[in-house]
Amino acid sequence: MNVSQLTVCAQPTAVIAKATSWEAYPETWPRLLDEVWSAVRPRRPEIVPGRNVMLYKDEVPNVEVGVEIAGSFTPLGRIIASTLPAGRVAMASHRGSWDVGPAHRAVIDECERLGLERVGPSWEIYGHSTRPATSKSRSTTSCGKPHA
Repeated sequence: MNVSQLTVCAQPTAVIAKATSWEAYPETWPRLLDEVWSAVRPRRPEIVPGRNVMLYKDEVPNVEVGVEIAGSFTPLGRIIASTLPAGRVAMASHRGSWDVGPAHRAVIDECERLGLERVGPSWEIYGHSTRPATSKSRSTTSCGKPHA
């Protein structure tokens, strides 16, 4: 898997922050994402929601699940304004199955190979393919991790 190093700008997001467990996370994130979309969809013209995002602040995991937005907004119940981090990152893109573990592992391995210290949270950005939807072509996931 190809890992790129790049500098990214902070990306505003509308998210729900939650402490969970890795065991519960597969059942938790879809509910959180549905709740975010239910709230932002009616405000689409002002918020301009984009790709789905999942930010992992730590290994607990404390997570933020939501969508990219065009700028700031007023919180909507549990949905808060946040950002994906800015700075130098290592990033891998994954296409195909929903198992993005190999992309995260590739980023970690590349940082170790280059002697880069991984700092801060990691995240996933889920893009959508313009090809006809199939289980193998509907999404591209980018996994990022800041480094020093």
